[in-house]
Amino acid sequence: MKFSKVGLAADHAGYELKEILKGYFTELGIEVSDYGTHSTESTDYADWAHPMASAVENNEVDFGVSVCGSGNGINMTVNKHQGIRAALCWNKEISELARSHNNANVCSLPARFISVDEAKAIVNAFINTPFEGGRHIKRIEKIPCKS
Repeated sequence: MKFSKVGLAADHAGYELKEILKGYFTELGIEVSDYGTHSTESTDYADWAHPMASAVENNEVDFGVSVCGSGNGINMTVNKHQGIRAALCWNKEISELARSHNNANVCSLPARFISVDEAKAIVNAFINTPFEGGRHIKRIEKIPCKS
């Protein structure tokens, strides 16, 4: 799958990395939709995560990248959306597995624990690793809550 449009969301702790990745995606020829935040002023990740996750669910963007200090809070938030399979990716290998085994559609990053170069390697792995399908399909189909 070739990704052509990404949705970005971050809180204040992830703002600077989000801005760097915005430029990086543009260099790669990937169109960017920035759902915020737009400064380092303290803010709540959910305010930015939900609009981005909705855009991924509604196919307004091909995939999302969410960023907060640990990556956990924003990842938990986007995963509340039934159509989201977000993975907290702190290295390239985790990112590759998130795509190949889980068909993840959001890559969550821990801004306070990875370098810019690591973040670029992680998102590169994310956008360039195809979903394997096969035995993984039935597992993914069991993820949404059916109650």
